[in-house]
Amino acid sequence: MYQVLDFSHERAISVDDLVRRVEAYYPDADFEMLKKAYSYATKAHEGQKRSSGEDYIIHPINVSATLIKLRMDLDSIIAGLLHDVVEDCGVEPIEIQNEFNPAVAQIVVGLTKISKIKFKTKEESQAENFRKMVVAMAKDIRVIIVKLADRMHNMRTLQYVSEQKQHKIAQETLDIYVPLASRLGINSVKAELEDLCLRFIKPDMYYKLAEKVAMKRSDRETYIRSTVESIKEKLLEYSLKSEVKGRPKHFYSIYKKMVARAVGYDQIQDVLAFRIIVNNITECYKCLGVIHSSYTPIPGRFKDYIAIPKVNNYQSLHTTVIGPKAERIEIQIRTHEMDEVAETGVAAHWKYKEGIAAGTNRLDWIQELLDYNQAVENNSEFMYAVKNDLDIGGVFVFTPQGDVRELRYGATPLDFAYAVHTEVGNKCVGSKVNGKMVPLRYHLKSGDTIEILTSKTQRPSKDWLNIVKSGRARTKIKQFLLKVDREQNKELGIDLFEKACKVFGTNLKTIKKMGEDDDLVKQFNVANFDDLLIQIGSGKIDVKSVLTEVPSIKKKAKDSIESPDKKLEELNSFSKNLSRRVLKKSQGDNAVIVDGLDDLLVRMAKCCNPIPGDPIMGYITRGRGVTIHTKDCSRVDKGEMSRTVNVEWNAGFNFRHPVTIRVITLDKPGILSLISNRITGQGINIRSALAKSLPDRKGSFVFEIEVKDYSELIKTINNIEGLEEVISVNRV
Repeated sequence: MYQVLDFSHERAISVDDLVRRVEAYYPDADFEMLKKAYSYATKAHEGQKRSSGEDYIIHPINVSATLIKLRMDLDSIIAGLLHDVVEDCGVEPIEIQNEFNPAVAQIVVGLTKISKIKFKTKEESQAENFRKMVVAMAKDIRVIIVKLADRMHNMRTLQYVSEQKQHKIAQETLDIYVPLASRLGINSVKAELEDLCLRFIKPDMYYKLAEKVAMKRSDRETYIRSTVESIKEKLLEYSLKSEVKGRPKHFYSIYKKMVARAVGYDQIQDVLAFRIIVNNITECYKCLGVIHSSYTPIPGRFKDYIAIPKVNNYQSLHTTVIGPKAERIEIQIRTHEMDEVAETGVAAHWKYKEGIAAGTNRLDWIQELLDYNQAVENNSEFMYAVKNDLDIGGVFVFTPQGDVRELRYGATPLDFAYAVHTEVGNKCVGSKVNGKMVPLRYHLKSGDTIEILTSKTQRPSKDWLNIVKSGRARTKIKQFLLKVDREQNKELGIDLFEKACKVFGTNLKTIKKMGEDDDLVKQFNVANFDDLLIQIGSGKIDVKSVLTEVPSIKKKAKDSIESPDKKLEELNSFSKNLSRRVLKKSQGDNAVIVDGLDDLLVRMAKCCNPIPGDPIMGYITRGRGVTIHTKDCSRVDKGEMSRTVNVEWNAGFNFRHPVTIRVITLDKPGILSLISNRITGQGINIRSALAKSLPDRKGSFVFEIEVKDYSELIKTINNIEGLEEVISVNRV
């Protein structure tokens, strides 16, 4: 049977036991320092008990034992012993630094929960603690490895807490810590955590699987032994010396297959996995040839993670074949080094054990988490982004230069664009996959070569949030939209504040000169005066309430012969009128003026997609405000004309409107480029383009472009029609 890391819960591990285990792989370690840490932790936790009734010290000792099995460095092991002394025993970090070293103190502080701050909800507290840990792990990756060992032991003893707490902790582990273990490539930890999570989230399923697997144990073990010997013999025929191991897949892996295929356990055939370990990469591929010539491979079940490693550096050849007795078996082929990396991930690399990890070899995805932490204020949004992007994808795509990028399943060209660079994403207008234009909603597949088309005039839209799948892309789009909104609201806030100041015979410049803006910042508890103006512009803070708190205005009103109430009444009336205008100005779709109706939701009909210059009508849609159609739109119910309302285009509104056109051409090389140049040459932005070949050597191109009005659309169409190769151009 396969030798997996044994992460059992041990109740009595002496310091001598720990020393012997470390000595087995790290003979030059400072064992006196390890003994000191053991004694220090024992004394600090003296008298403390766990929910199980055991002495608390058993927990940190088990954490350190797990770290030893992962062959971690001494600082990590010592940090494992001391990881709770700051939070639970009142020990100051400086004391740990003085007694041991700064690296140990840094890891311990990174693992210490934020306990002095009161949070409104448990979820908010968890998010803030995870944010703190992200910052710490960006400095030293060992923080998260120790945290995983900590979570591992907590999960093993989870039966001692309430059922509600069991489910909550297990779900958090599945959402956050399992993907983290996967990202770090520590598959042994990942597999056990998944099984433990299944045990507490779906106990009925877990024990049912355990029973099913146990029933066939003797038959399975016999089959594994005979198959291992059979594989070894076949490899020896070709002078390939190897180590062959076999095991049943872990419970969670089986459960996922059952869910994905919507079948029961008895219908899952490929529940056995075999691993072949050879000396070098050349032998890996030779071994694959022998396996495929000896057993029938199942089409579509071969993956080469050696040529294209996963983002966590995992490398192996995967194939599924029909083995002895017509059983489906999965076979993984790798070198000894690959096997070590697969089981222990980053912990297999000595660079993480010699203190080099501290700040110098930051992994890309950790930097992304750090970016989320800085960019996203909302805790729930932050956790959503983290949960979404920690999950390793499974789609491998290529850049035009041949570089490989791994994305999650369901990823779109927009996700790829933002993965390349934020500006590439923000300026994306279309994409080519394998040389053909595809829509931005296209789901990328492994092996696709993707090229992103950009435009200087392009900017993200809210619609993009429904297209992208990655947390990174969503965050970057929201950041851009928020920045635009803030700038607009600030502009409106200044306008509103300045005009309101006139009521009291002052102005913004005077208020700032007197330093009264600082008083207002404190009074309204905002970051700075710009934030206050933004709040006014967005309508969250009433300008009247701000003006009445200005010290000089208060004094002027008090000393004035004219009644302050009259001034306030004047301000109140002015504030209401101006706020109404601001609200109207700030609405997202105010290209249309609706006769006799204020503050009504207005949307453009997608069936006819009207643009300025088109004759239009408003149609009151139940629950959706007023929908704007062209007057000749066939989708409007002529039998309910009572629901129509007079509308007109807002001449003062400056916005480019999306419109779709279809171009039929002769199918000639370079025609797409010619059409694109005709469009962009007029300063028109192309939002997307879709091309396909038609019978009789014709080509069809569908462009979504942005135009100011109907006249600009006609000019663009005429310009395209001027090309010799163009047969027709029609608005869709």
